[in-house]
This record gives sequence, structure tokens and C-alpha cells, in this order.
Amino acid sequence: MAGQRWYLLIHQLPTKPIYLRARIGHRLARAGALALKNSVYVLPGNPENLEVLGGIVQEARAAGGAAYISEAEFVDGITSEELIRRFRDERDVDYAALSVEARDATDATMPARLARLQRRQAEIEAIDFFDASGRKRSKALLAALEQRRNAPGKDPRTTLKGRVWATRRGVQIDRIASAWLIRRFIDPAARFRFIDSKAERVPDELRFDMVGGDFTHVGDDCTFETLARTIRKPDSAVRQIAEIVHDIDIQDGKFERADAPGIRQVVLGIILDCPADEDRLERGFALFDDLHASFRQPLRQPAADPPARSKTRRDNS
Repeated sequence: MAGQRWYLLIHQLPTKPIYLRARIGHRLARAGALALKNSVYVLPGNPENLEVLGGIVQEARAAGGAAYISEAEFVDGITSEELIRRFRDERDVDYAALSVEARDATDATMPARLARLQRRQAEIEAIDFFDASGRKRSKALLAALEQRRNAPGKDPRTTLKGRVWATRRGVQIDRIASAWLIRRFIDPAARFRFIDSKAERVPDELRFDMVGGDFTHVGDDCTFETLARTIRKPDSAVRQIAEIVHDIDIQDGKFERADAPGIRQVVLGIILDCPADEDRLERGFALFDDLHASFRQPLRQPAADPPARSKTRRDNS
């Protein structure tokens, strides 16, 4: 494509800190940059990409490395048309992987998986600079999933009943709260299993708050927030608990809940006092039951004490 401008990032990174190369590589991948050769990356020449590359340059230089941005138009060795094709091919790989996940979605995992896939679709589209052909196919699959989820009379919780719910050993705030939500709103008879991340699945098992789990973090949401989407109309008490769990687990101050530090301290006490995960859940369930009840009812002001009766002194004179 004649006239297409490009930005080149050329960097030389120090050997330490050892995480720097991986982190910058991750930032470049998220930006959709193509590697032309070692330490040379290319992006279409638009202001947004220049800002992204500028941030990477600052990080590289702050760590003692060297980095440069060049605006270029290729005249030999590679053409703009070839670069555009490579960009489209990269995004088509991303869309194809997303489409496979969409096709594999079951009614049981659809609420959480759909939200995660929709976010992933948006991330890919943000770096799909040249309209790869896979975009329309994956969007159509996600639209079909959403239609299936919203079918009249369909309650996604139905397929979640009678299942074994597995999570990592050593449960803390997000897993305790998530298990409470499962038992309270999804399946009162839910069974829980505490496992290593590499453990084999058992029949009818669903996994939560772990890598590759059916319900886990999505974007900046914690697992409790992901699970709450399976409830058609979560009440305001559940939403408030979700904000508290988010602030404690993610620690990004998103909701700035004034009550989060107190709940964090109580949960810490449960964790320290209960080495066994089953005991942590039992104590945690009582905590979240009480917390949910407190949010469902407006705080009532204690009745005013009746005025004290004045004691008259008997005159014995």
C-alpha cells in the first residue's frame, strides 16, 4: 500500500533486571507489534501506536537500556502490502483461537466464558489494524452465544447444579466468597474439592479461581464477580459484597470500600485460625451470610432510651 507509514522500535536491553525483556515483549505483543528481527518491531504509524511505543522507550531507558523510535516508509526488502498481510495473519490466528473457545462453550460455562471472550474480542479488534477476515466470524459466534444465554426462560444455573466445584488449596478471600456464592445462590448442595493445579478432573467437575478454570478472573474482575454474572438479577447486597471482595483481592482501590479493611482483617483471622480449607469455608460462609443480611436491610437506628426518671428525695423531716 503506497504511502503507508510505519513506526519502528529499535531497542537494546540490559541483561538485568531479568524480567525486563519479558515485560517489554509482553507490552509489544499486547500492542500488536510485529518483530522484523531481534529487537526491531514495527507498528502502523498512528498517534496511538506512537504513544504506546513511547512508553516502552521510557521503560527501557529507565532500566539502563537504549531504545529509539523511527518513522519509516519501506522502499526495499519488504513491502507495505507484505507487512499488512502479516498483520492480518497474526490477528486471524487470534480470532481462530477465540472461535475455538466459543464453539467449546457449554451452557454451564457460558456466562463466564462469554464475558471473557467478549473482552478478548475487543482486545484483538483494538490491534486489528487492517480488518483481518477472522473478525466477522468470531463476532458472529459470540453473538450466537449471547443469544443462547439470553434465551427466554433460560436459567444458566440449572446446568451448574449437582456438580463438584474444585479450586486451589489454601483458600483465601476470593475463593471463600466464591464458594459462599455458589452454595447460597447456585447450588445449595454444591460439593467442594481442594486440589493442586495439575490434578486430573473428576466427572461433573467445574473449576474456579485457578488457571484454566471454568470461572476465574476476567479482565480486572475477580472470580466472585465472574460467578455473580450467573445470577440473572443479583441483589444489591451481592453487588456490594462483590465490591468488597474485589478491593481486597485485586487491591486496585477500584471501589474504595471503607468496609473492605475490616472484612480483610476478619478473613485473615479465619485463615490463621483454620488450617483446613473446609473449616475456612464453614467460618467464611457464616461471615458472608451475616454480611449479606446486613446489606439487605437498611440500618435501623437503635430505639432511643426512655428518659431517666428523676429520683425525688424523700423529706423525712
